Amino acid sequence: METLQHYRRLGHFKLHAFVVMPDHVHLLLTPGELALERVVGLIKGGFSHKVGSKSPVWQRGFSDRRMRDRAEFEIRRDYIHQNPVRAKLLKQMRDYPFSSAHGADVNAAYLRG
Repeated sequence: METLQHYRRLGHFKLHAFVVMPDHVHLLLTPGELALERVVGLIKGGFSHKVGSKSPVWQRGFSDRRMRDRAEFEIRRDYIHQNPVRAKLLKQMRDYPFSSAHGADVNAAYLRG
């Protein structure tokens, strides 16, 4: 989460929603001036560097979906936030600490970008 915050503060992207699961990550973001592929590379590389990994931590690629309208954006955001609930890690999404749905203050800050 520190890596996400770092690159967000630098203005490389606006982070609208996220969830860090035990074995994967979901992000809903809008790239800044950099291409999406470069933004994902920064996040992956920054995290790998921070944990000091000499071995690959991430899959080679990533999946991207372009949001066409507000309705699709909200569906995807809700999907991301419900991920820990669907995985049966807890009963309510706001209780998961590694998500933008955790706590009203955190959520408001992320939605502002």
